[in-house]
Amino acid sequence: MTKHIFVTGGVVSSLGKGLTASSLGRLLKARGLKVTMQKLDPYLNVDPGTMNPFEHGEVYITDDGGETDLDLGHYERFIDEPLTRASNATTGSIYSAVIAAERRGDYLGKTVQVIPHITDEIKRRISTLAGDDVDVVITEVGGTVGDIEILPFLEAIRQFRLDVGRDNVCYVHVTLVPFIGPAGEQKTKPTQHSVTELRSRGIQPDVIVCRSDREISDGLRNKISNLCDVPLEGIVNAPDASSLYEIPLTMHEGGLDTYVGRLLGLEPIEPDLRQWRQLVERVERAWKPLKIGIVGKYVSLPDAYLSVAESLRHAAFLHEVDLEIEWIMSDQVEGMLVANKLGHLDGMVLPGGFGERGVEGKIESARFAREKQIPCLGLCLGMQVMTVEYARNVLGMVGANSSEFDTQDSVTPYPVIDLMDSQRSVTDMGGTMRLGAYVAVLDEGSQVAEIYGDTVISERHRHRYEFNPKFRSKFDGSDFKCSGASPDGNLVEFIELANHPFWVGTQAHPELKSRPDRPAPLFDALVKAALDRAVAADPSRFERDVELIDITADA
Repeated sequence: MTKHIFVTGGVVSSLGKGLTASSLGRLLKARGLKVTMQKLDPYLNVDPGTMNPFEHGEVYITDDGGETDLDLGHYERFIDEPLTRASNATTGSIYSAVIAAERRGDYLGKTVQVIPHITDEIKRRISTLAGDDVDVVITEVGGTVGDIEILPFLEAIRQFRLDVGRDNVCYVHVTLVPFIGPAGEQKTKPTQHSVTELRSRGIQPDVIVCRSDREISDGLRNKISNLCDVPLEGIVNAPDASSLYEIPLTMHEGGLDTYVGRLLGLEPIEPDLRQWRQLVERVERAWKPLKIGIVGKYVSLPDAYLSVAESLRHAAFLHEVDLEIEWIMSDQVEGMLVANKLGHLDGMVLPGGFGERGVEGKIESARFAREKQIPCLGLCLGMQVMTVEYARNVLGMVGANSSEFDTQDSVTPYPVIDLMDSQRSVTDMGGTMRLGAYVAVLDEGSQVAEIYGDTVISERHRHRYEFNPKFRSKFDGSDFKCSGASPDGNLVEFIELANHPFWVGTQAHPELKSRPDRPAPLFDALVKAALDRAVAADPSRFERDVELIDITADA
């Protein structure tokens, strides 16, 4: 029978519930188990697709087109399993389903209530992921214990243990053990109060993961064990790590997977962590200095580009690069400022986004990278602004732009980026989005085909506007190549520039499929091109001090 692990959090948000859940998932998968994961989010939006990136961070897209919470990115990167839209459930989607069922008469005229109807729908969403081919489902409950909006979720997971049997459920609670500077000591009271609140909802945690800025003492672990009624083995410390990819190893050393496995009756197999340890060793070995700028609209909240940043780091690990990411607001890159903002970069990423603000800065960034031979990768809107830039500044199409930015007073004469005709008839703007995994066919001999090592590939998408095929002939014969398209040839998926080390754009979001030990091909190629350019420009940057050894000393 499928085992279930529920991860909750207390005291404050952003403690790392998602990374704790992901790390535990990685450890269990390393034992040979089939693991899948899920996020229950308490907000009333049906999904995060319409939420402000400054407030919510990035929207993570699954292969089947689900617009989901960014924690699913952590899940996929750690357990290396593709998830689906079923792995993300919000209060909004749950209430929508229950109300729709009530309107259809599914409840036979009964009064519809939070208990049992909402809690039953939550349990149904959890059960959907279980099956004969799944050993463990790890479900993270968003928010913190004490929030009014997560009460139905807590009640649902309390009931779930009764439904499937006590031996098939484990509750993991993540809390904070802060260090109080003036007192010079760590305090357990926040953890005690958080556990008390959770127990008041009928849930006794089996494991407490104590987040701290430094290791906690055995004495504090004993104190938490005694006061929270959790065996000492179930008190696991997770101090701050220099890299998030160290966390699974820290959790394993703390005995998390061993204890959880014993609670759930899982076979006591030592996890095979050789590959993960090699990854962490590569992270620690990184020394080659490289600076890559992310020129975006939402960089004041780096979580808005979380997968982009992680993909850059994955590629950096492979090349032993000590990567410095510079976050650059695109609306500050215009006119005479462009050289000051971008001239020192070794490489550049132009990520996706929606809306007109900052677009001219992104266009200027694309121009600067093209003219100065700076490796540049454009993602979604990034590819679109590269197209606009080339049309304006090389092909002489003055005023070229995307029709996304047309106003009542200003309509571009050259809409090189536009909605497709089939999309114009859709009145619901959400219905015009191209979401999920789509196949692209790459031109034989193109730069992108060489990078991918294949001519038929698949990447995930989230966008509305496309390269306008009516203007494609204008680009033919120039250095600007449309090097990948949809299988029917109608939609441009990749562009690249001849006579440039790396100036490549894609309509897709390849960052969503990058893995820490298997970086996305385009990010790998970007980092390699940036490194090659930096070494050629200044080899002294990459000289290491090597201690001289007298080889005759042992003679």
